[in-house]
Amino acid sequence: MNDRIFAALSDPTRRAVFEHIAERPQSVGALAALLPVSRPAVSQHLKTLKDAGLVTDEARGTSRIYRVDPQGLGPLRRWLDQQWDRSLANFKRLAEQEHER
Repeated sequence: MNDRIFAALSDPTRRAVFEHIAERPQSVGALAALLPVSRPAVSQHLKTLKDAGLVTDEARGTSRIYRVDPQGLGPLRRWLDQQWDRSLANFKRLAEQEHER
């Protein structure tokens, strides 16, 4: 599992930035208007999310537009699926043991 993904999403403000971008691609200025942090702080949060592979950006005029990178969520999704499958298998095993008693 990529620890950078967990580290990037561990910060509440960064999660809020990510969630806003998941709703629709946005610029730094648009995100800063939605959050109680400065534009430079939003830029730093976006850099961390980008370094973790969770967002991409593209130039549009004088702005950069950030969007969620669906492939960046892949490692997190696979890890969560593994945990879910493991939990279900353990639940099934325990239920079968209980039924045998």
